Formats: sequence, structure tokens, C-alpha cells
Amino acid sequence: MSTVPDYFGSMVFDDRVMRSVLPAKVYNSMKKTIDEGASLDIGVANVVAAAMKDWAVEKGATHFTHWFQPLTGITAEKHDGFIAPSPDGGVIMEFSGKELVQGEPDASSFPSGGLRATFEARGYTAWDPTSYAFIKGKTLCIPTAFCSYGGHALDKKTPLLRSMEALNKQALRILRLFGKTEVKRVVSSVGAEQEYFLITKEMYDLRPDLKFTGRTLFGAKPPKGQEMDDHYFGAIKPKVAEFMEDLNEELWKLGIMAKTEHNEVAPAQHELAPIYTTTNVACDQNQLTMEIMQKVASRHGLVVLLHEKPFAGVNGSGKHNNWSIATNEGQNLLSPGDTPYENAQFLLFLAAVIQAVDDYQDLLRISVATAANHHQLGANEAPPAVVSMFLGDELTAVLEALETDAPYLGTEKTQLKLGVDILPKFNRDTTDRNRTSPFAFTGNKFEFRMLGSSNSIACANIMLNAAVAESLKQYADRLEGAADFENALHELIQKTIREHKRIIFNGNGYDDAWIKEATEVRGLLNYRTTADCMPHLMDEKNVRMLTGHQVFTVEEMKSRRDIMLENYCKAVTIEANTMVGMAKTGIAPAVAGFAASLAKDASVKKALDPSIACLYETGLVKRLSELSDRIAAKAEELEAEIILLGEATDVIAESVLIRDRILPKMCELRIISDEAETVTAKSAWPFPTYADILFSVR
Repeated sequence: MSTVPDYFGSMVFDDRVMRSVLPAKVYNSMKKTIDEGASLDIGVANVVAAAMKDWAVEKGATHFTHWFQPLTGITAEKHDGFIAPSPDGGVIMEFSGKELVQGEPDASSFPSGGLRATFEARGYTAWDPTSYAFIKGKTLCIPTAFCSYGGHALDKKTPLLRSMEALNKQALRILRLFGKTEVKRVVSSVGAEQEYFLITKEMYDLRPDLKFTGRTLFGAKPPKGQEMDDHYFGAIKPKVAEFMEDLNEELWKLGIMAKTEHNEVAPAQHELAPIYTTTNVACDQNQLTMEIMQKVASRHGLVVLLHEKPFAGVNGSGKHNNWSIATNEGQNLLSPGDTPYENAQFLLFLAAVIQAVDDYQDLLRISVATAANHHQLGANEAPPAVVSMFLGDELTAVLEALETDAPYLGTEKTQLKLGVDILPKFNRDTTDRNRTSPFAFTGNKFEFRMLGSSNSIACANIMLNAAVAESLKQYADRLEGAADFENALHELIQKTIREHKRIIFNGNGYDDAWIKEATEVRGLLNYRTTADCMPHLMDEKNVRMLTGHQVFTVEEMKSRRDIMLENYCKAVTIEANTMVGMAKTGIAPAVAGFAASLAKDASVKKALDPSIACLYETGLVKRLSELSDRIAAKAEELEAEIILLGEATDVIAESVLIRDRILPKMCELRIISDEAETVTAKSAWPFPTYADILFSVR
């Protein structure tokens, strides 16, 4: 029986494989490309392609694909066979360096936000050699970037790589000032904690809303939900455990370091967390994780729900983006050490992050904006839509001391006393954690907690990398010309703390008083919906920063604003149409039918004995009749509002109509329908209830 170390990464063309199958000169060239960002020679690519093909064919692969991440939010792939005709009428298996480095998929049907006409089909994929190729099924998957014939980025990988390069460039300038001339590269690293719901396929197939939108559009609260906190970290059910074991094996074969798994707060909710790695690799692996989850679940008769809020009234699902920056030598630049007050380099990088989050809080909010995430943010289970930072007591005290030039007294580590002698003694951290903060420091990294569970992590990390790069650029510009470096450094850190401390908040982010203080006293932004925040992508300061670091062109920024708003409008419109259909053809007839059945029962009883009061039947018939009339009327009102969307002059105007007219009408229809569910016989209700769905997995 093989062990995990035996098969871990067995389907990945990783460093171990390259070292064993490539000539030393070619391997060293590849390592230089991966570790230092050096350009790759076509001769090297030819040798790598041949070795990659031989390895893949030996593993059973028959095809290859350039695996990329278009602006649809999921991955894309076009499969080509390795076969080529041989002179004797048979076939040979071929794969060239040119095929490895560049592909040409049809780009006409992918979202472009006006960057190209739909009749213009040519697009290119370009190999990302810093992310290992892998085998999925019988196909060699080559992670790539995706661009148009005109060179515009049509994907999420390209700007992510650009943002990483911008961060590397500016971080190296800062490290040179501290005498770190041996550092060749600085990279951002990420670990994406993935939350999800797991339900039976039987329940899923009976809910049109789950199939069409990923969430339940109707559903009364079950008698028992998460009130008892008995699901969180509880014993994992056998069927779920089997799924998790299978999932781990599939992920480990692909070199994905899935490490932590547990039950989350809500019934049927779970979490998977990997060890964090280089950002573009982490992005690829998270997209792959979500895909593999769905496939593995299907084998077990289950369905994974990745929507941010699949069930109203219970916790939704997020994706916590643990972000840090490190040198190629392995030094974590956000590690404070034992004495952060005396660690000038750490304090400068910390200041850069603080300034970045404050200056570009709008971009961070935009980076997680979707129709789905709107339901999670601010719902007392995820951070509010207001961006702030948690640093903890120790770091906050350090910054306060620096700002005022006061002596820092320090925080001593104290031993926790648990009151049980047999338990081992261990030191308490000098600061607690804050699960209500959107952007929390957790020791040597920041946890960006605003992402929704279905989000690609690319968007958030593009904005993070670019914003921090901008802070570092400003610092390098100032410090490189300073006559007295130490004095200039001290003044710079002081100035940054003084000007940006408003973004630091260590309290309860769920408290309404904080939202009032944040917006009315501190002047922080509160963009509650996608329609509120997305137009601000094109604010002058954002365009200047993102184009200045060559992360986006102006045209690419406009396209992304329009694509994200289009996605928002389309997603909500699909939800609204699904609601109308379910209400008209399912819920209203069921309620009316149950009322008719009760009325018939009452009539039969009265016919037998006129003295029978039938108070239950007559009272409920009246209530059900009123509810069915109101459901039908609200469905008609919602349908009329959907039709009016066609009059919107542009996608921004349409998104405002969605926010102000469609969503309120959807809420009205749901409230009435959910009330009807609570008084309609279970046998008459047309869809599985929350109690059925959430507790269906044994």
C-alpha cells in the first residue's frame, strides 16, 4: 500500500521530476526562470517539452491543454492530442517547445469588456513556467496566461503576474537600502482557506434555485440550525469523512498541500486549508481545488456548494486569503522577530501594508465584489464591507510609541495557567486574534477575510500586491535620496503611522457603533454592494497607480469594471427569473392547492355534521389564500421589474436598478413565500426544506 509521501505530487511535473529528467544545463536554466524570473530560451523550451511529453505519456496522458483563467471566474482548457502522423501510416507522439510556450485558443466567446469584437477570434495563451504543469485525467495541463491578439490581458493570471513583478521590483529597492544585496527576488505568498457546504445530490436535484444560481432563493429557517454550536469542529460524519479522504488523495497527487479539514459553524458546512505557497501557484491550486471538490463529491453522491450564502439565516462561506511577502532566501519580510520595536526593516514593510490598505481600501473592497458576496459581507459571520486592519495590542503599542517617540515598555510573554497539572505548559501569544477584522495580522502574515468562497483569489492579490508596491515605491523614492538614512527612515515611519492610523481597529467589527465611527469619524469607505463599489475602479488615483505599475492598462481596467458589473447584473437577473418561475409554477400552486384540499376537507366534515366548527381548516384556508394571492402578485411585480431592466442605458445604470429595485422585490417575494412554507403541509410543499437539505448527509 502506497503512503502519502509515495504519491504526493505524482501527477505534477515538479522540481523533483525536472531534476531527474532534464539535462543539468536545462534544469539550471529552468530554475533560474522559476526562482529569479529570467527569460526562457526556446532551445530550453524544446528540451523541456520533450521531457514533459514523455513523462505525461508514461503517466497515461494522451492530450495536452493550455489551462488558463479567463474572466468568467472559472478555468478554461482546449485539449489537443500528442499524436502526429508517421510516414508508415501510424502515429507518433509529439510535443514541441513552441506548443509548450504558446497556444492559440478561440477567444471570441470569452468576456472582454469591449476590448475586442466578438467576431475577432484570435487569442493567445502563454506558458507560466513558475507554476508546475500537472496531469488531470488523461490530459497534461500547462498553466498559462491568456491575452488577445492586440496584447490585452483577457485573464486573471496575467495581471497577477504583473502585480507580483511590481511588488518584487519595489521591495528589492527597499532591501538594497538595508544592505541586502544578495536577495535576488521577493515574492508574495498565499494560503487560501476554503469554506464550502456539502449536501446530497438527491436534495440538490430537487431545488431549481440551487441548480441555476448556487443558492436557495426560498427557505424558512429550520427548527435547529447552528444555535447549539455543535457542528463547529465536531466529529466528522462518516460520509463526509470518506469524501474528505478521497479529496485529500486527489489534491495530494496534484501537489496541493491540503493540510487542515474540519466542520465549520453551519450544519453541512466544512473547511479545507492548505499550506501557503507562491501567489500565482496558490491561485492555480485554489481554482483546481474547487474543481476537484465538485468531481470528488459527485463520486460520493454529494454536491459541493461554493456560493457565499447558499442558505439564509445560517452562516455563509468565505475564503480567507493569508498573504505575506518573502525573499528568495526564505526570509519572511512580515515576521516581526522577538523585538519588533527594534526591527526597522519589518516596521517599514508593515508601514507599507498599513498605507496600502488605507490608500486603496476601495480597491480591496472591489476585489471581492460579486453578487454572491453581497449576501455575506456584514452579516455577522464575515467582516463588514468597511475595510479596516487588526494589528493586535503589541504592534499597536509599538506604533503608538514610534509615533510619539515615547519609550516602548514591551509586552512580556506569559504562561497560560490552565488549572490542570497534567496538561503541558505553553506561552500565550502577546496578542489575540480577531475574526471580525477584514484584514488581520496573524503573526507573520495578513489574513484578508473578505473574499467569498467562490472568488478567485487572483483579484484580491492583484490589488494587494500593487497597492503595497506603490507604498514601497514612495518610500524608496524618498529614502534613496536621503542624506541621513536612519533619520529619514524614522521620520517616514512616523509620518505613515500618523497619516494612516485611522485604518487600524482592534475591536469588534460586527458592532454597529464601529460602522458609525468608521464612516462618520474616521472617514473610511462603506461600499455595501457591487453596484456601489465597482464604478470606483476607474477613480483617477486607482487608474494612476495600477497603470503606473503596469498591472493594467486603462482599457483593461475599463473592461474589468464592465465585466464585473455585467456578471453582477446577469447573476441577479438569473436569480430573479428563477424566483419568478419557482413562485409561479411551484410555490403559489402548492399553497393554493393545499388551501383547496383543506376547504374540501371542511366541506366533507360539514356535510357529515353541520355542527362541526372546522376552525382549523377555515382559518388556515383564509390565511393560505391570502398568501397565495400575495405570492402571485409579488411574482408579477418582480417580473415587471426584470422587463424594465432592458431600458437601462448602460451596465452601471443597470446595476443600480438591480440594487434599488430588483433585490428589494426579491426580498419581498421571499418573505411571503417563506411564511407560506411554515403553514403548508410538508407533503404539499414542492421543494425540499432547509431541514431536509442541511441534515441530509449522514
